[in-house]
Amino acid sequence: MSNIATADFASHQYQGFSLAPSALSSRLLELRFDECTVNAFLEATAEWPVQALEYKSFLRFRVAQILNDLCGQALQPLLINTLVDRDTGALLITPEELNRVEQAEDMVKFTTAVAHLFGRSNFDAMSGQYYARFVVQNQDNSDSYLRQAHRVMELHNDGTYVEQDTDYVLMLKIDEQNMEGGNSLLLHLDDWEHLDRFYADPMASRVMRWAAPPSKNTTKDVFHPVFDTDRSGRPIMSYIDQFVQPKNYEEGVWLAALSDAIETSSKQLSVRVPTGSFLLINNHFWLHGRDKFIAHEGLRRELMRQRGYFTHAKTLKNPRQG
Repeated sequence: MSNIATADFASHQYQGFSLAPSALSSRLLELRFDECTVNAFLEATAEWPVQALEYKSFLRFRVAQILNDLCGQALQPLLINTLVDRDTGALLITPEELNRVEQAEDMVKFTTAVAHLFGRSNFDAMSGQYYARFVVQNQDNSDSYLRQAHRVMELHNDGTYVEQDTDYVLMLKIDEQNMEGGNSLLLHLDDWEHLDRFYADPMASRVMRWAAPPSKNTTKDVFHPVFDTDRSGRPIMSYIDQFVQPKNYEEGVWLAALSDAIETSSKQLSVRVPTGSFLLINNHFWLHGRDKFIAHEGLRRELMRQRGYFTHAKTLKNPRQG
């Protein structure tokens, strides 16, 4: 995995949180909320259980407002600017002392507040809510690699098989038991050694069919190319190897070569995400995946996912949205 030197980016202390570059890469920033801010947020939002946020979507923005107020109004612009910045676009976020499985609902509430400062989470058909919680265990008969512990979950973008645009992905670790391995894997498109070769290929803009397995609870195929461009003309990607359906030999061979070039990249980051922390990435120019786990009968990891679209006027939209 790569160990890109951090840029000339100093740590900053804000009201309620701090920001610093990761030791892994200058593109990945580490945002930490202090315990006082976390406790004040939970106290201020105690009247609303997660069920209330599920039923009344405007409450997701109310809890976001509360968190931003606790941070002196500095959190919202920082999140917006970081996520659309092509040079960064990724955060590892830690709310201090919010890291026990019995605090799971508070974790969901906190991540909801963060996500709704810059966007809105899409409906997740797998769970029937605006977020999905799922467990990875030692044995699983899932129809996708999401829950299969003993193999690498290859690098990909989310939202490839749905019609809603997916600007961001948020991945929270709720619980972890008897776990070794399973680091999150990240790859920024601009660091990928083979981007120019594949982006310049005529196959890059060919419209392909994307279809999901039954566990995703969606039966409608969608059609789009692997690559597109943002409003500045730079490459963005919408790709996952499990769900793309090549129609012929030419497409299949190109996709296999693309997969090999991504998976063998020396620029991948291997990120250990502590329990209670979450990754937040721009889904258009970051790919993400997961390394395999070491087998253990008591292996258990519980995760939560939110993914959605940018809503703030200053955020950079995918050109397919118009």
